[in-house]
Amino acid sequence: MTTNTTTKKTTSRTRKTPTKSAPRAKEIKKLPPNPFMNEILDLVHEQKTDQDKVKVLQEYANDALKTLLIWNFDESIISLLPTGEVPYQPNESPLGVDHSSLRRDYKNLYNFVKGGNDSLAGFKRENMYIQMLEGLHKNEAELLIAAREKKLHQIYKGLSAAVVKEAFGWNDQYYKSE
Repeated sequence: MTTNTTTKKTTSRTRKTPTKSAPRAKEIKKLPPNPFMNEILDLVHEQKTDQDKVKVLQEYANDALKTLLIWNFDESIISLLPTGEVPYQPNESPLGVDHSSLRRDYKNLYNFVKGGNDSLAGFKRENMYIQMLEGLHKNEAELLIAAREKKLHQIYKGLSAAVVKEAFGWNDQYYKSE
């Protein structure tokens, strides 16, 4: 009598535990050359950390952006324009078409602050401001109005005086620290 015995062969599987890799640094979106100021601040707004916000401000730094940020954050800059609603006709042209930009017009912003061009009559100053707003794309015009009212940080969350100072190496008077 023969007994037929079969043995079941068992295989052992080795499980590989997934290795944790270091989290990748998030790529910051690239803007086209000479971006509009609202595009730069929109990109700053999208960043999660202050360090990334500083990087964006440094990468796209230009005189127009710095002037706008100083007007917004420096309490010693006093606007000579009336506060409240501005009676202007927004430019409805697509961005980049048929209008000016703050990158070009920022040199005229001195006319709207105390100590810039105090001899300018109030009516003339307001008229120049309205003309400038109507020449800008509506997004940049809204940005300029917010800077005049010192409210950029309310529109672009995370844009703070501390972030701006760190990005440009400014002290509390918004001058480059030596």
